Amino acid sequence: MTMLDRMRRHRNWLNWSLVLVCLAFIIFYIPDFLRGSSSTEASGDTIAVVEGQPIKADEFRRAYQAQLQQYRSAYGANMNDQLLKQLGVEQQILQQMVDERASVAEAERLGIKVSDEEVRARVLAIPALQENGQFIGEQRYQQLLASQRPPVTPSDFEDNIRQSLMVDKLRTAITDWLAVSDKELEQEYRRRNDKVKLAVVSVSADAVKNQVSASDQEVSTYFDSHKDDFKVPEKRKIKYALIDLDALRAKITITPSEVERFYNDNIAQYSTPEQVRASHILLKTDGKNDDQVKKKAEEILKQAKAPGADFAALAKKYSEDEGTAPNGGDLNYFGRGRMVPEFDAVVFGMEPGQISDLIKTQYGYHIIKLTEKKPATTKALADVKQQIADQLAFERAQSQATDLADSLQKQIKTPAVLERVAKANGLQVQATGFFSRDEPVLGLGASPEAAAEAFALEDGQVSQPVRTAKGFVMETVTGKQAAYLPKLDDVKEKVREEVIKNKARDVAKQKAAELAAKLKTAPDFDKAAKAAGVEAKTTELLTRDSQIPDLGAAPAVLDAAFKLPQGAVSDPIATDTGAAIIKVLDKQETSAAELEHAKDAFREELLNDRRGRFFASYMNKAKAKMKIDINRPAVQRVVG
Repeated sequence: MTMLDRMRRHRNWLNWSLVLVCLAFIIFYIPDFLRGSSSTEASGDTIAVVEGQPIKADEFRRAYQAQLQQYRSAYGANMNDQLLKQLGVEQQILQQMVDERASVAEAERLGIKVSDEEVRARVLAIPALQENGQFIGEQRYQQLLASQRPPVTPSDFEDNIRQSLMVDKLRTAITDWLAVSDKELEQEYRRRNDKVKLAVVSVSADAVKNQVSASDQEVSTYFDSHKDDFKVPEKRKIKYALIDLDALRAKITITPSEVERFYNDNIAQYSTPEQVRASHILLKTDGKNDDQVKKKAEEILKQAKAPGADFAALAKKYSEDEGTAPNGGDLNYFGRGRMVPEFDAVVFGMEPGQISDLIKTQYGYHIIKLTEKKPATTKALADVKQQIADQLAFERAQSQATDLADSLQKQIKTPAVLERVAKANGLQVQATGFFSRDEPVLGLGASPEAAAEAFALEDGQVSQPVRTAKGFVMETVTGKQAAYLPKLDDVKEKVREEVIKNKARDVAKQKAAELAAKLKTAPDFDKAAKAAGVEAKTTELLTRDSQIPDLGAAPAVLDAAFKLPQGAVSDPIATDTGAAIIKVLDKQETSAAELEHAKDAFREELLNDRRGRFFASYMNKAKAKMKIDINRPAVQRVVG
């Protein structure tokens, strides 16, 4: 993580190790965002129950609205509710909250406890509850919690703190033994940071497909030895009723007064606060003599303020912010509250071109140059009225669809009544042909949700409303087809295509072998390739995870590249598209000094990643033994 990231996250709850804490704290940053229009019925809903512990609608709504606000802050008003719902943001948040509750349940099962003193110490240490390094006081603390919509009581807030501390202790108990050896660290650091630059000659199998054919005997032989590749998977066919969201939305009319009211109630969505663009030079004080760092910073400040000084060049030379120094200290645009308070207090009072005096923060001494200021702006109603109308129509259609789905679920208990009840509610019932888990469903298209439900239902069952891209579906299975091995005649052309593809790859490899023999001895790789009728394409510097132009992901090619010395030409290397020959033009390997400089931070990064993956694996097994119930209609009522 760069120093810029750390500065920006200093006042953001997302730097807590668990989202649970974020959900408790994020409310401090959105005092006016939670609309009062949510129904009282929804607020009383239980979204999910994990081992007897409920997740209430108010808690879920707070988290959901906070996430929307974060997206809008990052991407502007174009990131609307409709798009976020299509991305499944509510499902991601629901899963996070379920995971958090499950972690708490597991901590309780293991007897992990948190004392009142530990909770209080954590509350007192929260930066947003401090002023000039001191706790804001009990009265203001309670007022701040009470000002939220819906209000948060100190006991609820502190319960969340207690739970987060419990989970922190659980994570520590489960993962604290993990370590990263010096050898592992060096291997992974080099894997990520060593680079090569290549000249690549690609011989495509597609280019020679017309030169090969497959006889019936070859097709038969290939089929006999690869029968499992052509096995027809298990299939289902269903009958379903669809609550079509587009059809509902087409019938909805949003009046100009509704649009105007929404605009006024949510003006923050269409407003961009004041922003500045600045560059800085940072000298860190952590672990150093403060007076010596300050003296050096004062010398750099004199250089920066000298006539004709190049601030960007000074930042590249002196700044210890690894994330911005290579770019001349540029921090890009940011609004108030994104940086630490001392930084904010100075930079928003500066004028473009001005250079600050020394600024001391928890990170060290900063010298700031303001590049540009953008005043606060608000989009006019006329510019966003269609967007608002579309959003309101979508939300109303979602609400109508959810209510209808709830009603149908109560009425339809058996397949026999599915069609009758659906038609009584103005819905069509669609019968499909057979489809596999990965195939589209007739009338729904690609619908993994409906397909998964079809393969989970027992005979004679009707599903609960299943949310798909087109709307809610209630389905019942009308036929099952077991997996089977087809006869050759049924898949003959598919097998023939595979035989031709493999033969074309062999031809491409042969051509590449002939070409490699010439290129290895050629004084000029590019000219020799061109003389042979192919083009040698030069890449940028690549890591082992890079994509290669024309080849895409080609790990075999990169593996060979890192093993070859600079200037060497490879043998033919098989790829998914044929074969390739490479020449290593440049190699940039991590030096011992670079590794030494980065190893502490990189070890922490690797260790956090390893602990996170281990803890996730542990909790997946723990959750498999827990009782977890999801109330999906309640989720839909909250998100509209």
